[in-house]
Amino acid sequence: MPPVSLRTPAHGHSRILGVGGHRPRRVVGNAEICTRIDSTEEWIETRSGIRERRFAEPDETLHVMAVSAAGKALAHAGVPAADIDLVLLASMSHLLQTPPLAVRVAHELGAHRAAGIDLSAACAGFCHALAVASDAVRAGSARHVLVIGAERMTDIVDPEDRTISFLFADGAGAVVVGPSDTPGIGPVVRRADGAHAHALRMTAGWDAFAEAPEETGRPWMRMDGRRVFRWAMEQVAPEAARALELAGVAPADLGAFVPHQANLRMIELMAERLGLTGRTAVARDVVRTGNTSAASVPLALDALLERGEARSGEAALLLGFGAGLNFAGQVVLLP
Repeated sequence: MPPVSLRTPAHGHSRILGVGGHRPRRVVGNAEICTRIDSTEEWIETRSGIRERRFAEPDETLHVMAVSAAGKALAHAGVPAADIDLVLLASMSHLLQTPPLAVRVAHELGAHRAAGIDLSAACAGFCHALAVASDAVRAGSARHVLVIGAERMTDIVDPEDRTISFLFADGAGAVVVGPSDTPGIGPVVRRADGAHAHALRMTAGWDAFAEAPEETGRPWMRMDGRRVFRWAMEQVAPEAARALELAGVAPADLGAFVPHQANLRMIELMAERLGLTGRTAVARDVVRTGNTSAASVPLALDALLERGEARSGEAALLLGFGAGLNFAGQVVLLP
């Protein structure tokens, strides 16, 4: 039998065409958090940099926030929902294993010809999904991809857990990825380190009972914050510099740095290690929005663009990291 030759789409380039975000209506300051845990407003701000965060109201469900953010991204991009070929939704707080939340979001947006896929990589999820979207557009298997990070962390974080309840919050962010004549999304750097798997985990079910009987019941998230912090600084920070190198962008030419909004001190240290100057806008959305896991990078990016601190055409370094432990990051040109 003669060899079979397969026809594949032509390779091209990709870029972000539009950005959108949804921030829940309810603003929760540190004083309110302290009514549920033994802490002070000053301790929370000193430890995390967070002054307030957003908690979703009952009507701001995960899919409602995702649809809201996605609709704004589509409007910014000038792309109708009917032209979306693929919806990638990153979340660690969707409480249903199936059907994929991305399918419902696509349906409610009117993206009726789109495939829908959920991606679970915790706080690194959005940057992982962005890399998949870029590859799909460049390979020609999709022309327009909607990438969403959406979280209701208040559904999975114990409000009385003094170690992490002040950190996490709710929200959604989205981008539209489409074709480009020139490169607009750089190579991704990514890795997983299972040696630290227990540093950030969900406790539920019989496996959890066997490991930690005192933690069973509702599926709460648990985190060893110090361990995650050390890992991020030792393993992730150097990879941020490698993402710049792979994209051919010098730190001095970077318009914005948008890391996962985990902790203000971590953000400041990473910016310092990258050698960033005042010319680069550094996202500090964590101060007002808290840690929204997979939603934090697109929400912080949306905030920088909305305030005019980052401008269209500038290069931005995006970097997500979290449970696994795993990370992903890339340099993009802003829409």
